[in-house]
Amino acid sequence: MIARVRAGEPEAYAELVRAHTGIALRAAAALGAGADAEDVVQQAFVKAYCALGRFKDGASFRPWLLSIVANETRNTVRTAARQRTLAGREAAFVEAEPLIPESADPAARALATERRAALQSALEKLSEEHRLVVTYRYLLDMDESETAQALGWPRGTVKSRLNRALRKLGRLLPDAELRKGGDERE
Repeated sequence: MIARVRAGEPEAYAELVRAHTGIALRAAAALGAGADAEDVVQQAFVKAYCALGRFKDGASFRPWLLSIVANETRNTVRTAARQRTLAGREAAFVEAEPLIPESADPAARALATERRAALQSALEKLSEEHRLVVTYRYLLDMDESETAQALGWPRGTVKSRLNRALRKLGRLLPDAELRKGGDERE
């Protein structure tokens, strides 16, 4: 597909954009872009197009694009405001999540909302490196190799930072029920 874009086929890049817009929007929202997520993604696609000459043949496009989205999100967040409120970030995060059907049990819906809020709050307390590795690996559902490529880190670094981040998240979450998904019986 990249070869087709480089050969001057604009529709080939449009296909790439359509295929990766969803994950790019989820990444921007999860990394704190909030209401600016669409602008961040649009700018990331423009930057990716301009940088296609530097894209390595045989590399995976998704991690490369998501690293551009992460950088663009970081720049946007810094420029817009030093700290967005937790409520604003939570709203963007919730919008990126699949909606729970209205027919679902209200108690289950309330518990899921509490869990999501607790996780978001705990993620906010992590260092940027730890928040990034957890976001890429679990919230964006990337494997270790893709995460390493997107972050520009060796796989061993991804493993060690992920391990430390998960241990810290375990200490930050309010109780075992939230950490274990409520399946734990005492």
